[in-house]
Amino acid sequence: MLLNKICIAGIFLCGCNAVAQQHTVQDSVKNTQLNEVMITATRNTRQLANLPLPGAVVDSATIARAGVARLNEILSEQTGLITVADFGGGEGLQMQGLDAAYTMIMIDGVPLAGRTAGTLDLSRITVGNIERIEIVKGASSALYGSEALAGVINIITKKPKPNTLKGVAAYRYASFKTHDANVTLNGGYKKLVASLFANHYINGGYDLNTSTPNKTVEPYANTTIQPKLGYTINDNLNINGSFRYYNQLQDYKLYSAETNYSGKTEINEWNAQLKADHKWSSKSRAEYEIYTTNYRNGQYLNSPEGTPYENSFYNQWLIRPEIRTMYNLKKGIFTTGIGFNHESLNRTYFQSEAVFNSGYAYAQYDYNPGGRLNLLTGLRYDAHIKYRSQLSPKIAANYKVSEALSVKTSVGYGYKAPDFRQLYFNFTNSSQGYSVLGYNVVQEQLQALEAAGQITRLYDVNLGSPLKPESSINFNLGAYYKKKALKADINFFYNSINNLIDSRAVALTTTSQTIFSYINVNRVFTYGTELNAQYNITDNLRLQGGYQYLVAKDPDVISKIKHGEVFARDRNTLESFQLKRSDYFGLFNRSRHMANLKLYYTVPVWKTDLALRAVYRSKYGLTDSNDSQGVLDKYDTFVKGYVLLHASATQPFGKHFLLQGGANNLLNYTDPVNISNLPGRVAYLKLQYNF
Repeated sequence: MLLNKICIAGIFLCGCNAVAQQHTVQDSVKNTQLNEVMITATRNTRQLANLPLPGAVVDSATIARAGVARLNEILSEQTGLITVADFGGGEGLQMQGLDAAYTMIMIDGVPLAGRTAGTLDLSRITVGNIERIEIVKGASSALYGSEALAGVINIITKKPKPNTLKGVAAYRYASFKTHDANVTLNGGYKKLVASLFANHYINGGYDLNTSTPNKTVEPYANTTIQPKLGYTINDNLNINGSFRYYNQLQDYKLYSAETNYSGKTEINEWNAQLKADHKWSSKSRAEYEIYTTNYRNGQYLNSPEGTPYENSFYNQWLIRPEIRTMYNLKKGIFTTGIGFNHESLNRTYFQSEAVFNSGYAYAQYDYNPGGRLNLLTGLRYDAHIKYRSQLSPKIAANYKVSEALSVKTSVGYGYKAPDFRQLYFNFTNSSQGYSVLGYNVVQEQLQALEAAGQITRLYDVNLGSPLKPESSINFNLGAYYKKKALKADINFFYNSINNLIDSRAVALTTTSQTIFSYINVNRVFTYGTELNAQYNITDNLRLQGGYQYLVAKDPDVISKIKHGEVFARDRNTLESFQLKRSDYFGLFNRSRHMANLKLYYTVPVWKTDLALRAVYRSKYGLTDSNDSQGVLDKYDTFVKGYVLLHASATQPFGKHFLLQGGANNLLNYTDPVNISNLPGRVAYLKLQYNF
């Protein structure tokens, strides 16, 4: 493609000029990521270097250099974060080896709704107005409750600034007929500030397997609009409001040997947040917040004659008022909060609308006794009407060994409540001969089928006690070092999850149809190490890298292997053999190794920013290919490890213009069979105007 060649040639030429320059000037490479702060981990502003919890911050300059357009693209380059495709084509996020369902995704401190099969699609979020991304790793239920079992991703969008009138307009064209346009307006007058952000994104889709008539991803388009408004009533009280609207449309075709079908998917999402910040005194303040979000997803599929073949819908609401207070005590900050969640979901295959109501309260003490020690303790109580209430404690500590070195550790409890699908799903696939019933409807349905004489067998599955939330104990131990040009951190983590919710066969009908439901079945554990390092080679040249080692396994499988209960089949001889413990690889879709390496350089004379980034993921397994009872062992077929190479060059022109070119997945790596969310090389050009 011509665009690919132009971008690659441009990066190469800029790189050659960069090497030729020997001048030194003040530049953004050296100053980026100095004095990083985080709010998400403690709900108070803290220096990242002194935080007793494992975390990271991705700032707006890093996002801009990467040349990406969607949230999933920038998160996939961070250490310990792996984006994985779900069954619907979206991309979720693994953290510390835990599934996407266990990570809370927030925008400006409030959670997003619209998880399908437990996954919230990160690709629906644009990066055009992101100020920074705060990543907290490890159980965070002590502050945020359910879904924060693995950690929290908080996308903080840019705030309007007072006494200004500025704007940014940007347009990016990329491979696969991709258009990305952003407009930002920012103004303020006296006590009033306002901003408006708008994004329109078009993707022409792609096809990884041209031998079939169906595309891997059909063309789609989405629009994001986010206005913000703030007003300072007096020195002690200000009010801020924001609204976010997202719409996506996708037409698609489904070709078969018999006929062709056509359909459409539409997503509508909006979030509204109103918050008042009230300063009671020089040592205390409160935040009063009301948040509402609605996520709707509808799709249909019609036959060539126009008659409906399939129609589905998904409509979720979340309403959450919350009050937070912060007290600056002599040796620390005491934070409290109280709130209420009203959630409802009406979707296809539900008998009726499902409603959750829950109240919660939390308290946290950020204690600084003086000297080198910092202690953080927290406790949250969630009271639910549909399942057992939860008490979530956490304790963490940071000790400053020297000016350059500090050590940190934390122990926390995390949990994930049963979701609407696991409780209320009522789906039957007659053509494939199975049904899936949520836990709260399965007993009633089984009793009705038994009364009608349609059950031939009930499996030995415990359906008598209420479905329990999944819970975990998370442990982290790490160190942070920063001296002169070197910055590095290391973290050892361990997660033990109990009461894992999974689907199991519960009955067999007279027509040989299997009925599945959700129950608490077993445990899993993950442990590993993360290492990040950054070295400023010169004022204009920075090297940055990260590595994660991960083990994720099921102790029940280990026990069965130990007792000689697990066998696999040789694919050549078809003979069965007993697996040894050393044969067990671990959970599906987990890589043992992950690494990234990034090189940033600024050409002093031209002020050209160059970036070269490489991301590596080692092999992983997706299916049991040798009939070993659903166990992933070393004799199975694995997805091979791969490297993605990204490059970009950014050149300012005068005071107002900026031109960027680059290519993601420069080596054009694809795996049509196993990796549907990797389309190949994506070359792009971007023009930005600041006014």
